Amino acid sequence: MRKLEVCCGDLQSVCAAIEGGAHRVELCEALELDGLTPSEAMMESAIGMGIPVQVLIRVREGDFVYNKEEVSKMQHDIRIARKLGAAGVVIGALMPDGSIDEDAIRRMMDEAEGLSVTFHRAFDVCRNPEEALEKIISLGCHRLLTSGQAPTAEQGIPMLKKLVGQADGRIVIMPGAGVNPQNVSRILEETGAIEIHGSLRKNGHTSTELVRATINHICFSE
Repeated sequence: MRKLEVCCGDLQSVCAAIEGGAHRVELCEALELDGLTPSEAMMESAIGMGIPVQVLIRVREGDFVYNKEEVSKMQHDIRIARKLGAAGVVIGALMPDGSIDEDAIRRMMDEAEGLSVTFHRAFDVCRNPEEALEKIISLGCHRLLTSGQAPTAEQGIPMLKKLVGQADGRIVIMPGAGVNPQNVSRILEETGAIEIHGSLRKNGHTSTELVRATINHICFSE
């Protein structure tokens, strides 16, 4: 079954995603900074709305190269998300040379035991995506959110198709970035992906109408 995950930066957007029929949400704050970890209060409220919530764990804006203190803070945030009943977390970390920071991811994976774990779009600025994918799989992540290292998922279709083939069912490749009702069918059909991610916003918030239209296109294309 194809699934739509909606990126929500506020509780109003979570409500709109639910009303539109989204299968789950990625919860974050500060979308203008490409998303940061939401507050504990926001997590608790969203999780209580009855839709599976994947909590973004990103301690600051900027690059994805983190020091030990920043990784420890993200471990703490994962513990909070688990305690509050999140379905999963969304993580990512790189080394200065652009490779996957395996130590940081292992530390976060240990805290996330029992949760669904998505590796986020840090992947889109990593070095050697094929090698990085194998490391992400070996670390135990369940899903990879990526635009195929392109500005949008639609532009990244060739790489996304390669990643889906390389993954061969070992991890879910979830296209994201610039997804809308007009291109969602094409992205899914040409890449072979079964899950897709979008913010589907209008006037700064997730739009129920855009979510519903995207869901309709996903179902129609099946």
